[in-house]
Amino acid sequence: MNCGSGLGQRLMAGDFDRQLAEVQIRAAVLNRLTALGIPVTIAAG
Repeated sequence: MNCGSGLGQRLMAGDFDRQLAEVQIRAAVLNRLTALGIPVTIAAG
């Protein structure tokens, strides 16, 4: 399964600063999706 397939393979921005911001946004999105997939375990007892 390719995790980045929904985010695209190429950078759309032409300017370097905008490309940097785009990469940071993609990393934040991937981190959020990863956090949603991690189960929360609560000790019983």
